[in-house]
Amino acid sequence: MIELFDVRKVFNTGKPSEYSALNGISLNISSNKVTVLTGPSGSGKTTLLSIIGCMSHPTAGRVKLSGREITSLPERFLTDIRRKTFGFIFQQHNLIKGITALENVMLPAYPLGERHGLLKERAIHLLDKLGLSHKAYSQIEWLSGGEAQRVGIVRALINDPSVIIADEPTAHLDTQLSRRFLDIVEQFKSDGKTVLITSHDPLVYQAGVVDEVVRLRDGRLEGEAP
Repeated sequence: MIELFDVRKVFNTGKPSEYSALNGISLNISSNKVTVLTGPSGSGKTTLLSIIGCMSHPTAGRVKLSGREITSLPERFLTDIRRKTFGFIFQQHNLIKGITALENVMLPAYPLGERHGLLKERAIHLLDKLGLSHKAYSQIEWLSGGEAQRVGIVRALINDPSVIIADEPTAHLDTQLSRRFLDIVEQFKSDGKTVLITSHDPLVYQAGVVDEVVRLRDGRLEGEAP
C-alpha cells in the first residue's frame, strides 16, 4: 500500500548545520498490517513517519500511496490526502485545552463539511467504544494521562482513516496503559486498518499484534551498507 523508493531527507541544505536524516530508504509497508519502525534516537524514525504521512517532502526519492505517486504533489493535495487517509496519534496528544474532549475529537472533521449532528453522533459513538462517553463534555485539562491519550486515539479515528500513524505512543505511559494501547491496536487491525508505529519500547515492537519490525540506524535500514 505504501512504497518508498530511495527516500532521502536533508535538513539545512548548504549550511554548516546541514544534516542528513534519511539516507536512501526503500521500503514496502503492507496494507491491513501492523508495522513498527524502531531504532535509537536520531535514527530517522520520526522523519520517515512524517514523509509517509504527507507531513513533509523528501529531499530525493519517491513515495507511492496505493500505487499513486504523491512525492511532488502540492500542499493542498497533500492536505486532502492527510485528512482522508491518515489518522495521527501523537506522543504528546496535542489536544487543545479549554475545550471539551468531544470538541477535540470533532475538530479534524470540520473541514470536510459533514452535518454537525451526524458528526457529533459519530464522535460520541467512538468515545463510547474506548470507554470515554462519560468524559465527552469534560475539558481536556480535567482528564488523566490515560484518558487524554484515548481522546487522542478517538480524534485520529474521526475521519475513518485507512492508515493509523502513531509516533512513540507509549513513551509517557506505564506498562498497564501501554498494554491497553496494544489492545486498541489489535482492534484497529481487526477493523482492516493499516497501522504504522514508531517505538523503541520492546513491549511494543515485540508484541504479538505486530506483523513487521523495521529497524533503522543512522537514517538507513539496519544492516544496509552506508
